[in-house]
Amino acid sequence: MKKRDTIRLLVALDQNYLPQLQVLLTSVAVNNPEEAVELYLMHSGIPAEGLARVERQCRTLGYAMFPVQVDPAFFKDAPVTKRYPQEMYYRLLAPHLLPGNLNRILYLDPDILVINSLRPLWETELDGNLFAAASHTGLTEFANDVNRIRLGTESDYFNSGVLLMDLSECRKEIVPDDVFAYSAQHRIGLLLPDQDILNAMYGNKILPLNDLIWNYDARNYNSYLLSSSGKADLDYVIAHTAILHFCGRAKPWKPGYPYRFGVLYKHYAHLTQKQFAK
Repeated sequence: MKKRDTIRLLVALDQNYLPQLQVLLTSVAVNNPEEAVELYLMHSGIPAEGLARVERQCRTLGYAMFPVQVDPAFFKDAPVTKRYPQEMYYRLLAPHLLPGNLNRILYLDPDILVINSLRPLWETELDGNLFAAASHTGLTEFANDVNRIRLGTESDYFNSGVLLMDLSECRKEIVPDDVFAYSAQHRIGLLLPDQDILNAMYGNKILPLNDLIWNYDARNYNSYLLSSSGKADLDYVIAHTAILHFCGRAKPWKPGYPYRFGVLYKHYAHLTQKQFAK
C-alpha cells in the first residue's frame, strides 16, 4: 500500500491568536487521526514561551512543528503602515519565506475548525494554477460583481483564509517587488488588503473550490441551506464539510457569538483546554 504523503499546514499569526491555533490543531487531529502533519508557523516575534506551548501540543499529537520567524529586512521596500503591517504579506509571499524544498502547503486562518478529512483537498490537482481557494458568494453573484468592478478582474472573489499553494509555481510567478508596488499604487482602494491583492494580481491563477466543503462561512448556515434546496442541513455539514471558517468580526471564543456553530467551537476549545492548556 502506498504511503500517504505528509500534510503540511501553514499559519501566519501573532501571539494573540495562539489559543485559536491550538483549537484548530485539536480539530485537525481529532478528524484526521491517520495523517502525518507538519505545521509551519510564520511569525514576526512570538515569545519563546508561546511557541513552546504550541510545540508541546504538536509533540503530543505526533506533529512536527517548524517556527518561521520572518526577517523584517525582507520587507524593507514594502509599503508598511499600521493598516498595512508586514504580516499582511505573509501568506502571499510564503513561497519565498518558507524552505525552498517545500512544493505544496495548505494555508489556514486560525479562526477555523477542521471537522472532516483534509486529504481530498491536499491531493487536489491544481492543473497549473498557483492556488486553490473558495469564494463566499452567498445566494447571489452581487458580491462577486461588486468586487470584479472594484478590482478590475473577471474571476470570482476568493477568500484567502484557506489556500492550497503550489509553492514551486508560486516562486516562479509571484515577485515580491510586484506585490509591494501594487500595494503602494492601490492602497486607498484596498478594503481587505491581502485578500484584495491576491484576487487582483492572481485571481486568474486560482482553482475554485466548493466553499460548502472547503471554506464554509459559519455565519451563513441559512444561505447554504436555501441555495442547496435544503440539502446542506446540519447533518450534511457535520458529515461532509471539512473546513468551518468563523469569518467576520463576531468570533466564537468571544462572549455573545450569535451564530449556529459557536457551540461546536466551544467543544473543541474545551477539548484543547483539557489536554493542552498546561
